[in-house]
Amino acid sequence: MKVTITPSVINGHITANPSKSAMQRAVAAALLSKGKSAIYNPGLSNDCKAALDVAQKLGATITKKQDHIQIDSNGVQPVNSTVNCGESGLGIRMFTPIVSLSSDTITITGHGSLTTRPMNFFEEVLPQLDVKCTTQSGKLPLQIQGPLHAKDITIDGSLSSQFLTGLLMAYGSTAENVTITVNDLKSKPYIALTLQLMAHFGVKVEADANFEHFKFGAKQQYKATEYTVEGDWSGAAFLLVAAAVAGKAEVHHLNTHSAQSDKAILQALEDAGAQILPGVFTIITAKDTLKAFEFDATDCPDLFPPLVALAANCEGVTVIKGVSRLAHKESDRGLTLQDEFGKMGIRIDLEGDIMKVHGGTGIKAATVHSRFDHRIAMACAVAGLTADGPVVIEEAEAINKSYPEFFDHIAKLGAKVAVSGEVAAH
Repeated sequence: MKVTITPSVINGHITANPSKSAMQRAVAAALLSKGKSAIYNPGLSNDCKAALDVAQKLGATITKKQDHIQIDSNGVQPVNSTVNCGESGLGIRMFTPIVSLSSDTITITGHGSLTTRPMNFFEEVLPQLDVKCTTQSGKLPLQIQGPLHAKDITIDGSLSSQFLTGLLMAYGSTAENVTITVNDLKSKPYIALTLQLMAHFGVKVEADANFEHFKFGAKQQYKATEYTVEGDWSGAAFLLVAAAVAGKAEVHHLNTHSAQSDKAILQALEDAGAQILPGVFTIITAKDTLKAFEFDATDCPDLFPPLVALAANCEGVTVIKGVSRLAHKESDRGLTLQDEFGKMGIRIDLEGDIMKVHGGTGIKAATVHSRFDHRIAMACAVAGLTADGPVVIEEAEAINKSYPEFFDHIAKLGAKVAVSGEVAAH
């Protein structure tokens, strides 16, 4: 579908959508538990639906109640020989070690950009844990046969913390007196979220301050429980930036003490000169004179798209570090942001691990393409709020991956949003 954003003033309040990072982890923990778990404020994005489908294929019973999702499980007991993680990078990396807990031969698939992402990590690591693992030249589909035997192991954490999340969660139900050692871990806040959620479901891991050693003592069991999914900082970042560049908004259900790394958007907004009034579970952001800023997004790479939309509206050259984390996203986001914002007249330079955004030059009316990347679609929409004419976003349904309500939410805040065309297959 095509979505046209016409220059608009933002004003109002909105509740942030549920965190897909927390939701997917909660689904995995509920699957690993024995008994009935209840997930309140559940996410309904495509990635979250994929996680629920995987849990179902691995033996859980999923029941949608009026205000929560109930997950009945007896641990990993596959009822299907194939599981599909959709287009979720977290899903494939988290569920693969969990699938490995079973002795069944299971094929793990996905679609879209997930089919191009490297899976060599599993071929290198899982055989060390007595798991048979094959890929198609380092790509999907994966074929797995366990059971996984938790052992002392050292892994590379430089590509993504999501691989570690999967190992930690799988070890949680089987490990005894073993340690996972990690070199060069990226996105440490996401591991804090994983450990926080595991503890909520009854499994505690001893980690050092630098997140280099994760010790499992006596064998533990996940315990079925209730969990409420907090608001999603990665999605809310677009709403907060929209308010900072085009008006004022109050975004509810955001925990400023969250372990989500993307709450760092508040620091970027402050550095850029936006007005911010944080509460405990609400953030008010308003437009002010915006200036270029410097920001290290190495541990929160999902913030690059909203940061670029912010920087485009800031006077001067904004410098963002962490470009190396962008290659294996839904698109190669560094190049995609350069191309699509270039269509709107914003110059972006890529210099190794550094991105330079030349802001304050004016955003031009243009037709842009999501590249089937949810965060690119949202970033272009935010940019359109302050353009000199309409910005048309092609394949805008990409938002369904993480934030299907996004266009409804910005419209509620006053954005002029026009939707046309059918959803295209790809």
